[in-house]
Amino acid sequence: MSDEPIRDKDNGQADREAVDQGVRRLDVVVVTGDHPVFEGEADRVVAPAILGQISILPHHAAYLAVLEPGELVVRDGDQEESFAIGGGFIEVRDDIVIVLADSAERAHEIDIRRAHEARRRARTLVRRYRNQPESQAARQALRRSRARIKVAQRISRR
Repeated sequence: MSDEPIRDKDNGQADREAVDQGVRRLDVVVVTGDHPVFEGEADRVVAPAILGQISILPHHAAYLAVLEPGELVVRDGDQEESFAIGGGFIEVRDDIVIVLADSAERAHEIDIRRAHEARRRARTLVRRYRNQPESQAARQALRRSRARIKVAQRISRR
C-alpha cells in the first residue's frame, strides 16, 4: 500500500494551486426549503448556533450544528453579506459550508416596518402565553423578528 494520498480526478492540481497561493477558501451555500439564497466563496462564515455564535474559517474540522434565529454573516475579504435566518442547520466539511435555513433574507430584502410590527406581535404573544405550551413558539417568533431588525439596520448604517 502506498503512502501517496488519494487524489481527485485532477490529480491534486487544485490542492497544489491553493497551497502555492497560500490561500484556502470556503465554498458557501445557503438554502431554504424552497430556494437557494447564496452560493459563493468566502474567507469566513459566522453563524448563530444554539450553543453560541460560531466562526468557520478554512481548514475547519468537520462540524454539524443546529442554528437558532439570528444573523448569518458571510465575509469575503473586506466584503460582508448579512442574512437574517430563522434557524436551521450548518454543516462544514472539506472547506464546504452548507447552511440549510428555515428562512433566510438578505438585509436589503427586509421590510423594517413589517419586522418591527412582527416584533410587537411576538412580544404580545410571549406575554399572553407565559408558562403555556405556546410560549416556545412565541419566543421563537420574537427571536426571528429581532434578527430581521438587526440585519435590516446594518444596511442603514453603511
